[in-house]
Amino acid sequence: MILKIAPSILSSDFLHLEKEIRAVEKAGADMLHLDIMDGHFVPNLTFGPSIVKQVRSVTKLPLDAHLMITNPADFADKFINAGVNYLSFHIETDANYVSLFRKIRKRGVKAGIAINPETSLDALPGVIDEVDYVLIMSVHPGFGGQAFIEESVEKIRKAKEIIGSRTVEIEIDGGINFETAKLVKEAGVNILVAGSFIFNSHDYTKPIAELRNV
Repeated sequence: MILKIAPSILSSDFLHLEKEIRAVEKAGADMLHLDIMDGHFVPNLTFGPSIVKQVRSVTKLPLDAHLMITNPADFADKFINAGVNYLSFHIETDANYVSLFRKIRKRGVKAGIAINPETSLDALPGVIDEVDYVLIMSVHPGFGGQAFIEESVEKIRKAKEIIGSRTVEIEIDGGINFETAKLVKEAGVNILVAGSFIFNSHDYTKPIAELRNV
């Protein structure tokens, strides 16, 4: 599969968000990653559908929304209406997985399942035929700038085995830089989410190119 680079706007300068979005777009980003946190499922708050709608208005890049929230079924339609193209929620929630995946896909949006570092892949075989991608967290969700959890590489390999010949993408989020990107790409990832590695650079073109060419 083609490697895709998804800058996480959580690490951008929100005072100049439109400028930041246009900058990573020009630098070669393939999509934008949106971290949606509710202060309950994870110990942090970010933004909701209204901000996503504003982001949608300034870019044509695909929007990848990661719902780190307790009740994803209550908000899926709101984020889809705001213009997202990818929508994932956590396997750790008590959501009716299959019903929600089907609802998301019926509306023309790619459905994903997100899995925390401490969570096994035991439930993945039961839902793999209902999803378009698997988001593996390589840090504990809630805050940016954390160090990459090395055990994530083996989890990627196991997810790749479960996926088999299916056309299901694997996305990685957390601690991605030039070195860790190389490891996860070799393991089977094709969507790289990177926040601080990109937005802490003076020239966004350089880190995006480095990630693409690992």
